[in-house]
Amino acid sequence: MLFGIVPRMMINEIDGVDWESMGHAYGPASDVPGWLKRMASADPGVRNEAFSGFYNAAHHQGDVYPCTAASLPFLFEMADSPVSDRGSVIGLLLSIGRECLDMDPEGVYFTPDGTESRAHVDALAVIGGRAEAFVRWVADPDQEVRRPAIEGLGLFLDDSARAVEVLRSLLPGDGVVERLLVVRTVATVALRDATVHGAAAGWLDALAGDTAQTPEVRLAALVHRVRCTPGELGEAVVPAAVGLIREIAPEETGRDGDAPCRAEGEPGVAAGSAPSSGVPPQIAAAFEDLERHGRVHAPTTSVLGALHTLLGDRVLERTALLAEQLCSADPGVRYDAIRMAKELIGRWRGDHSGLVVLIAGCLLPEDAYTSAAAAEALGALVPVSGPAREALAAYVEACRAEHGPGVWAARERLVRRAHQEAVRALACLGDLRALPCVLEALDEGTDAWRAVQVAGHLGGAAGDLTPRLSKLLAEVDFSDASQSMSANALVSALRELGDPAAAPALTTAIVAAVREEQWHTAASALKALASFGREAAFALDVVRPLADAQDVTVRAAATAALWELEGDAVGVVPRLVELLDTHENDEAAAVLGRIGQAAAPALPRLRKMLTAGYEWTRVYAATALWDIGGDAEAPAVVGTLLTAWAENDATSNHVLACLNRMGPAARPALPRVREELTLLRRSGRFRSIPHDEELQSACRSITARA
Repeated sequence: MLFGIVPRMMINEIDGVDWESMGHAYGPASDVPGWLKRMASADPGVRNEAFSGFYNAAHHQGDVYPCTAASLPFLFEMADSPVSDRGSVIGLLLSIGRECLDMDPEGVYFTPDGTESRAHVDALAVIGGRAEAFVRWVADPDQEVRRPAIEGLGLFLDDSARAVEVLRSLLPGDGVVERLLVVRTVATVALRDATVHGAAAGWLDALAGDTAQTPEVRLAALVHRVRCTPGELGEAVVPAAVGLIREIAPEETGRDGDAPCRAEGEPGVAAGSAPSSGVPPQIAAAFEDLERHGRVHAPTTSVLGALHTLLGDRVLERTALLAEQLCSADPGVRYDAIRMAKELIGRWRGDHSGLVVLIAGCLLPEDAYTSAAAAEALGALVPVSGPAREALAAYVEACRAEHGPGVWAARERLVRRAHQEAVRALACLGDLRALPCVLEALDEGTDAWRAVQVAGHLGGAAGDLTPRLSKLLAEVDFSDASQSMSANALVSALRELGDPAAAPALTTAIVAAVREEQWHTAASALKALASFGREAAFALDVVRPLADAQDVTVRAAATAALWELEGDAVGVVPRLVELLDTHENDEAAAVLGRIGQAAAPALPRLRKMLTAGYEWTRVYAATALWDIGGDAEAPAVVGTLLTAWAENDATSNHVLACLNRMGPAARPALPRVREELTLLRRSGRFRSIPHDEELQSACRSITARA
């Protein structure tokens, strides 16, 4: 290990700091000097490990501790030394300083060991006292040094007028990314200091209208001028932005020394390559998605993202902007627009069919990278992605025609992922044209888990799917906890398919899961079995003992299954009333509601639950009260539901489902239901598209009967 790059004096000074007195950060503060030394190593592997170690110990999830502030002088010295990763060091300084600015300057924070800390104030004092270094660094020949330095200059130099002057002098520099960063940072200074606001805004105005500048720079100036004064966001901004997007030509992207604007691909791997031992494939894929979703493919992406943020709930204008982005001649602009369009459709209501069709237009067999992103987005937008159905089916067929029927397991990773995402999106729409590919995945085993996740949507093919899924469930080793995700996905798919032929496999799975104390899986399988009703009555000998299980979740699921499989209200209702006092009160209340009038002995306990402090408990009780007691309970039920809805919007799906069942008795809720239909932002549980669409449908059904 080499430490010769950093002056020996600096290392001695690191050792001279009393790190032990600083309390504990995410790890012992005494670990920090070791990481600082290693960050200056000549060995890239050592440096990478050291940066990771320092972040974990002294800047975990953006936190700032006393040891973080004490590290700053050494980081500044390191950034001025011939270290290979100077840009990373300055980026670290920028991250620490930015976090400090976001903290309350008068606030007192606490380290993980409970020590009071105002390290954010100390850190800002150090950074401010050395801010002149950023002026030097913005002129550095290394662009990896210049870029974080530009942002740091805008945030930390006290002399705002000088900061603007230095930044403006950088505009003719190399690289469109850097020029856009300069424009954004000038706006940041203007927002930070009112004394330079007018001059900065005037410069941005002039820059936006300067036809000698590139369209990217003019677009950035337009957007950041509005960012300086959001109240001046007029109707002309979006049309101007659209016009500038049309001027961005693909051959200009990546010019002036910038990195290419779009990733050209991913490393190829053999078909069906397995994740690391013991890591469920779903988890490995989730981490791959996180890395992929963090990529940016066009210099203007952050600019356009800022404009969408400024536009907020002006959905029609944002839709027009996105339509232009999705049709851009620049492939990077198009690619990043897919994510932005998905976010807009996911958060805001409206007729999004036009955007859905444009996303579907990115399904191009010759561009698997973009096609994968488009297909993934369409899968996430179900059910409003219906207008893309034919495009998805055509893409799936084109892939099979070009790469053969085994394309689900294609060796080229991009082709495989794009095809799989398109199949999954098509399956989520319930389209049986996805079936051959899903069956292929289940039969061959390559990435079968991805097919299992969507198989439940293909109810029309239950006869083909149920035997295959049942076989896979029988092969699960319940003694291996890492297989629990796969087991639960198989159980969920079998429940969604609704084919009673799955009951024997589910019964066997229940026995195995209980034996291995996999309680969550056992409960899920019990619920799936219960969904088949009397056709699964043969399993009563397995289910009945579990109604006395020690695990409450299993006990509740088994009790619910007893009702569905044999319909004995007299034996089940007392058990369910007991469960109302557990964390499974939602399951118990739901079953009591399904039992109906025969569950009348539960009414006193349910009425008492209407006074619970937790709004979800009140909602479960109110819905059961209506289903059991009917009109006599209506006033209390409606009042409880409306109050809970006002307290917690996440309850809205449950609330509206009950109000919809109540018919005329729900009339007092009509004003709130009508108000809901006027809202632009999506609502419902998790604010997800399916829940919000379901919620709107219930609202329309209720108001139609008024």
